[in-house]
Amino acid sequence: MSATTSHGRLSLNQATIKYATLSEALQVAVDAGYRSIGLWREPVQEVGLDRAVDLVADSGLRVSSLCRGGFFTVASGPERDRALDDNRRALEEAHRLGTEILVLVCGGLPAGDRDLVGARERVRDAIGALAGDAADAGVTLALEPLHPMYAADRAVINTLGQALDIAEQFPAEAVGVVVDTFHLWWDPEVIAQIARAGRERITSYQVCDWITPLPADNLLARGVPGDGHIDFGPITAAVAATGYAGDVECEIFNADVWDRPFAEVAALVADRYHALIEPHLP
Repeated sequence: MSATTSHGRLSLNQATIKYATLSEALQVAVDAGYRSIGLWREPVQEVGLDRAVDLVADSGLRVSSLCRGGFFTVASGPERDRALDDNRRALEEAHRLGTEILVLVCGGLPAGDRDLVGARERVRDAIGALAGDAADAGVTLALEPLHPMYAADRAVINTLGQALDIAEQFPAEAVGVVVDTFHLWWDPEVIAQIARAGRERITSYQVCDWITPLPADNLLARGVPGDGHIDFGPITAAVAATGYAGDVECEIFNADVWDRPFAEVAALVADRYHALIEPHLP
């Protein structure tokens, strides 16, 4: 594989070209000039971990992150044990794939449960149970706060401050946070919380836009940067001011984007990165 252009720190998250196989996604990223790619566990598992490791090595790309672990808000019992075991497998997958970042989507309220405070406490307990495994694997658990509209079904951690309240209880090499513009742009405290996180805790920076009207499936409300309402300059500058020097992942869930040719999407994302995000990076 070879590339004729380069997009620096930009990483193409595999979700942005959701219908591509792992092999296709790697080739698209290389052909479009990317140096790194964010992977998802399901496409990796489709080909098997050993094969996935070989495909990544052959591509020459770095894996910026693996998504996702988490979904461990259930109370103690067999279901919680299975969730923790699955996260340990995810840590091993991340290690084998050569990334130091496992993104965590912590999970929403369990069925029939309305105890939001209790669910958040169980997130902390789960990370406590996994922090040692993460350190042993050389992989950081990257806790991603999600927009409050997902609190019931996807993530009871909804602000960067809440994520940091948990992460700061553990060594930075084991637990960090994800700054995702889609989930955090609305928060009046986001700039201050980014500064609080600092280089020590910001494990991943992800970008995409907030579009309206929201689709019927609000999971698919992410847009290509520049197509929505987010001002990327202040958030990107705040992240850069911490000294963060890692990848900038573009992760988009959008049915219209998914239906477009993969190469076209990869090129558009790169153009918008250079226009809207890169100018605010050192």
